[in-house]
Amino acid sequence: MSELRLYGSSLIKAKHILDFLLTAKEAPELKEISAGTKIGKSTALKILNTMDVLGLVRKVGEEKKYYLGIDFIAYADKAASDFDLLQYARPVLTHLRDITDETINLGVVSGNSVVLLDKIESQHRSISLKSKIGGRMNLYSSSMGKAILAAWPVEKLGKYIQETELLKIAPNTITSSDALFTEVQKVKEMGYSTDNEENEADVYCLGFSLTKNHQLLGAFSITAPKYRMTKNNQEKYLKLAKQAQHEIEEAF
Repeated sequence: MSELRLYGSSLIKAKHILDFLLTAKEAPELKEISAGTKIGKSTALKILNTMDVLGLVRKVGEEKKYYLGIDFIAYADKAASDFDLLQYARPVLTHLRDITDETINLGVVSGNSVVLLDKIESQHRSISLKSKIGGRMNLYSSSMGKAILAAWPVEKLGKYIQETELLKIAPNTITSSDALFTEVQKVKEMGYSTDNEENEADVYCLGFSLTKNHQLLGAFSITAPKYRMTKNNQEKYLKLAKQAQHEIEEAF
């Protein structure tokens, strides 16, 4: 089968620019967008001006810094509402948040990343996390990601490990291919995954895949400050999460 050829070079470049704005820590200027996307300043400016008129980006201030447009709020809301998984999972995961008083995340696979579909934060003991709805996390460093990897066929897992650069992003990130393969086998045996400061410092997560009829739907996690993830709490959370996992999979 021939490889799919993408149509519309300007559209592809616009997507690169939007991706850059999505991941930028601060609103960038034109020169930063051009350098970060490797798109010439003249071309980038034309695309940005067009997207500004369409409401896809906002140009603010004398320094002309660029932000994603507010139209994406409506797009994101519609995209999230179209996910059947979110409709089935949210009531169950909200209850899980209420009885654990910890932050609960729900994610789906997109390429070689986990996209955060929902984040139900702790009401009384909230912690500041980098993750945002719509944001991406590595499969190899997050608990949801490792739960997903454990649900993949061994051939697909092997291809992912072979092709992925395992960058250290937190104190305990796994950066060895052999160590990651061993970790995923451990997740398969345990039925859940852990993230012990592998994706973010001082944060500990328990991850669980969601499957139905051998089809991977996504994953969810319980996220807490490391000091609060004691052995007793882990045992309690595992029992509650397994029940939530069963309820979501049965309802879907």
